[in-house]
Amino acid sequence: MDAHIEGVRVAETPGGLAAVVTLGVEGSEDVLPIFIGVEEATSIARGLDAADVGRPLTHDLFLDVMEELGGRVDRVVVADLEDDTYVADLHVVTPRTNAVVDARPSDSLALAARTNAAIEVEESVFEAGSEPPEEYEQLDDVRELLA
Repeated sequence: MDAHIEGVRVAETPGGLAAVVTLGVEGSEDVLPIFIGVEEATSIARGLDAADVGRPLTHDLFLDVMEELGGRVDRVVVADLEDDTYVADLHVVTPRTNAVVDARPSDSLALAARTNAAIEVEESVFEAGSEPPEEYEQLDDVRELLA
């Protein structure tokens, strides 16, 4: 299923800040919430905003190295849900071959946000984890933390 990053949000909890990225898919009003770390949420938001923070951060560095070696991110697929943990595949095109790399969804989405790579969600994964967007709309956009 073709998807896009619908939002990157945070909430204050008794244990501190909690972050969630929500993926929207074509043809559905529901979203797929993926709970991630606050640092990862910040990185995704910076990628979406094309924010230059001076020195390259980890995801920027990874992309710089990949591009120097002639590779590029083709697409990200949220491919599975194992024991309440989402699994993503990072599809990379290189001069030698195409590769699929096991990756955390948060890292994959941070790379997709920087490259405009396609995002996909397996239908079974979306069906298992999708929720109404109203569950997350009241949370603060992570960009408010960056200001």
